[in-house]
Amino acid sequence: MRKLLLTITAVAILSTLSIAQNRTLPSVDVKTLNGGSMNITAIENDGNPIVISFWATWCKPCKKELNTIAEVYEDWQDETGVKLIALSIDDTRTMTKVAPYVNASDWDYEVYLDPNGDLKRAMGVSTVPHTFLLNSKKEIVWQHKGYVDGDENELLEQIEKIAK
Repeated sequence: MRKLLLTITAVAILSTLSIAQNRTLPSVDVKTLNGGSMNITAIENDGNPIVISFWATWCKPCKKELNTIAEVYEDWQDETGVKLIALSIDDTRTMTKVAPYVNASDWDYEVYLDPNGDLKRAMGVSTVPHTFLLNSKKEIVWQHKGYVDGDENELLEQIEKIAK
């Protein structure tokens, strides 16, 4: 009886986690690098996967992850049609460093700013880097916190699972 209860509890917890994983983007405005504003739900990629990577200019693992992916991003796009959104959480004091860093890094990503942390809070981001993978319905189907060398391979595997 006790094993049965433990099994039922475990199944309930795991199903709750998988349901929580398939959630949609919150309706929150972010800033563009040229000073405009856009609601994050407006991002599009013709039904292909979208990666949203929360990062900051002061975060070395964030920059390492995005620079590593930049080296293979064109291949990823050719293979899967993925689009990567780099979402900076730099606040008003440090957000002036974002555009120069992005331009110097020659990223082909769309880059947005969340200086007040509205999207960060709405998506439950507590540390960076924090990466989310969205499916064709813009539902969050996978996420990962932190970065160590090789994590980009796991991300690619997840992208390939949901790519058309």
